[in-house]
Amino acid sequence: MSNKKNLRFETKQIHGGYHVDATGSRGIAIYPTAAYHFKSCDYAAKLFELSEGGNIYTRLHNPTTAAYEERVAALYNAVGALGVSSGMSSILLTVTALAQAGENIVASPFLYGGTYNQFRISLRKLGIEVRIAKSEKVEDFETLIDENTKMIYAESMGNPTCDVPDLQALGELAKRKDVPFVVDNTFGAAGFLCNPFDWGANIVVDSSTKWINGHGTAMGGIIVDGGNYNWANGKFPQIDGPSEGYHGLNLYEAFGNAAFIVKCRVDGLRDFGCCPSPFDAYLMLIGLEALSLRVKHQVESTRKLAEYCRQHPKVERVSYVGFEDHAGYKNAQKYYRYGSSSVFTIELKGDLDSTVRFVEALQLAGNMTMIGDSITVVTHPASTTHKQLSEADLKAAGVTPTLLRISLGLENVEDIIEDFEQAFAAAE
Repeated sequence: MSNKKNLRFETKQIHGGYHVDATGSRGIAIYPTAAYHFKSCDYAAKLFELSEGGNIYTRLHNPTTAAYEERVAALYNAVGALGVSSGMSSILLTVTALAQAGENIVASPFLYGGTYNQFRISLRKLGIEVRIAKSEKVEDFETLIDENTKMIYAESMGNPTCDVPDLQALGELAKRKDVPFVVDNTFGAAGFLCNPFDWGANIVVDSSTKWINGHGTAMGGIIVDGGNYNWANGKFPQIDGPSEGYHGLNLYEAFGNAAFIVKCRVDGLRDFGCCPSPFDAYLMLIGLEALSLRVKHQVESTRKLAEYCRQHPKVERVSYVGFEDHAGYKNAQKYYRYGSSSVFTIELKGDLDSTVRFVEALQLAGNMTMIGDSITVVTHPASTTHKQLSEADLKAAGVTPTLLRISLGLENVEDIIEDFEQAFAAAE
């Protein structure tokens, strides 16, 4: 077909990045190589000066990974994508491509615990200030923005609160202030449930360990460039200016609206080295082929389990974005397919000890720090993902001692409900 952009999501998740090679193989090949032969020294020189495309070294580029990147870019209708070794590295490469010492970024208060620590501790040590908004109201972001702000950052669905920000309003704020709007879209399932580019985002980061892989078999992250930001506005000389690492090459002049994703590759992967293995990229490709089917099943199962928990006498509170009493309900209806996701949280009656007994009594649901897996996972954030946060930060993030984050897998949900029932009984 001449125009694959017009294909629907379910088709692109299979055909994106898929090209029949000389062997006629149905499967995409895994290239377990670190290096590549150069046709000539002149050809090698052109590769290294970025005047010609091709394979240099797998830290920068690999044919298997390239197919994976092309598929994800197709799902988002983006200009390009970059596979990296983890979701956290996708955030790090994005921030360091845009900001440097003495500059700042403005972020949502509802963040994954690992992101929160990277922002508040590690980036601070690099001299990059992260300003956390008091709430997800646009005005609370706007008051923190100044001439040194290099991006606005939010999660399309907060972890673990499942709060959904007003993506369109934040996108409009970013456009008005002329700074990139970066969205962690891990909960958006590679654009199937939510595509932030439709609402004003410029860059998407994603922990592909989760729904993209879908089976808990590989670690990875991905950066996606919407190609819709004007890098020639004078605010980003590292993109529209002479590059120190490439003899003064201007990335924007050379690569146009794909300049940001190129910078993440040629500077970020070159210098930080957080590249994925070809085998892990292959596992991501396989996971993507059935993503829509998996996610639809998980979303349906989540509603059923949430309804069961809402009626259970040992559950104090259910926070499910698909219920009208959730603070993010209206935004989820607007921004998310099906108006919900496959993750929700509950607070149990009792205390920390009784909550731990419940978790440890589960037989099917896994006690892990994972979401988007084929196995249903129950996580206790206070002792795992958000363990490093202070009491004040835990309160701000909505994490209590009896809070549990639940991510539905691919099992029959009736079996999961029965597993919960026996765990409640055992916890007594």
